[in-house]
Amino acid sequence: MTRYIFVTGGVLSSVGKGTVCASIGKILQVRGFTVSAIKIDPYLNVDAGTMNPYMHGEVYVCEDGGEMDLDLGTYERFLNINVSREANITTGLVYREVIEKERRGDYLGKCVQIIPHITDEIKRRLRNVAEKTKVDVILVECGGTIGDIEGLPFYEAFRQMRLEEGMQNTVFVHVPLVPILDATKEQKSKPAQHSIQELRRIGLQPDLIVARSRKMLDPDPHDKIALFGSIDRKAVFTSPNVRNIYEIPLILDKQGLGDFVCRRFGLSNRKPDWSSWRQIVNSYINAEHEVKIAVCGKYAMLSDSYVSINEALRCGAAAASSRVSIDWIETEVFEKEPNSIEALAEYDGILVPGGFGVRATEGKIAAIRYAREKNIPFLGICFGFQLAVIEYARNICSLENSNSTELNPNPQHPVVFLLPEQNKVSYKGGTMRLGASPVVIKADTLAYRLYGVNLAYERHRHRYEVNPAYIQTLIDHGLIFSGTTPDETRMEILELPNHYFFFATQFHPEFKSRPGRPDPAYYGFIKASLDKKLGNTTLTLDREALYEAESKYLR
Repeated sequence: MTRYIFVTGGVLSSVGKGTVCASIGKILQVRGFTVSAIKIDPYLNVDAGTMNPYMHGEVYVCEDGGEMDLDLGTYERFLNINVSREANITTGLVYREVIEKERRGDYLGKCVQIIPHITDEIKRRLRNVAEKTKVDVILVECGGTIGDIEGLPFYEAFRQMRLEEGMQNTVFVHVPLVPILDATKEQKSKPAQHSIQELRRIGLQPDLIVARSRKMLDPDPHDKIALFGSIDRKAVFTSPNVRNIYEIPLILDKQGLGDFVCRRFGLSNRKPDWSSWRQIVNSYINAEHEVKIAVCGKYAMLSDSYVSINEALRCGAAAASSRVSIDWIETEVFEKEPNSIEALAEYDGILVPGGFGVRATEGKIAAIRYAREKNIPFLGICFGFQLAVIEYARNICSLENSNSTELNPNPQHPVVFLLPEQNKVSYKGGTMRLGASPVVIKADTLAYRLYGVNLAYERHRHRYEVNPAYIQTLIDHGLIFSGTTPDETRMEILELPNHYFFFATQFHPEFKSRPGRPDPAYYGFIKASLDKKLGNTTLTLDREALYEAESKYLR
């Protein structure tokens, strides 16, 4: 029988519920139990795909094409699993299904209400994931803060599931903030007390509490939280600030969280095997070198906009025995102050990530040109891939006014244009080219050196592609398309053979990068940035750092 762990947050969002949720899953995994995770987002959007990254952080894409909350990426990285689109449940998704059932006549004769119809649909979706995955434990994180109006139906569904599944099969975890005041330097438990009070008001009694604080809880606030939460002192844990987020499972388990959950579920308390995970954590911490990377994007004011990219860079750096210092640069500044682009000279590598729309694109193109002309290692992702094509067409192929039809509907040279199947699309949500698709990698290329296989499956999220009418012209001028779709109609990877490292992908390789198993594109980029910094004349690759490439990409 699948057991359920429900994770709720306190009076402030972004306190690290996702990390705590994933850490509990890892604690169970190293004891030999199978786990999966679900993220509930109470907003009315059907999915995260139509939201601006400034509003909600990055849009994470899973294998089956689900456009999901960024916490799903945290689960996949910590737990080394692939989740499906069913692992992200939103209010919009639930209400849409209930309304469709009502219109279809499934509820004829009944007044459709929040209870039981909405809560029944929530529970059905949770149990559906449990049935399909057949894991020992499902972790369910509810986004937002306790007391949010839109979250109330989900909290009520949790309450009902405790009654239906039984106390022995459900655990409620609460993650409140315990701030430290600068003036007094003391930890304040009142925010945690108020969130626990609100939690109990709506019918949920926490079984354990993971306090989020800059440092481990002092005895006094620890005792207060336990007393106010009506739980044993041994059921209060701390998630402190750490050098690397992958340390959190080790810290929580050291406090006894794993033993507590096993006792609470009546599971055999197997001895945890942390050996592999400790090696991963140590690879992040015990780095010999450091590389400085500029991420030149348009959502740089919110680091959550590029969570997976940041983690893929760190993962690649750990495999290269280095740490990475990342600066997020708004490329609008290059448009307003062209001379400011010279600041990129101080970086070891330049990355241009994905994005949509006209704003700041000329600044991105300027950054790409700077990397190419100054021979600075460059990695372009999705939109960065398309803009690299535009930059090359303009400045090497002499195709003046080259552009994408996304940015200019009628350019002189539309080197990037709308995917043909997108011409009749009117809805924005869920209609892009999404999810994992095969990529054929050509032999004797940098891409093949990196990936080590002829066929990869990579996750996509785009509406535009390289215009086939210009491909031969680009190739004739020295650009290499080293990865394509199996029918060779769509370009997936580009590279420049005479550049130290100039590499771009139409897909999003960061979505498949995992701790201890770096994505080849990001590893190659970091390794090139490090090698060039150290004065190596050519890029050297450590295949041991890319172990299990075949099992990762072939399926």
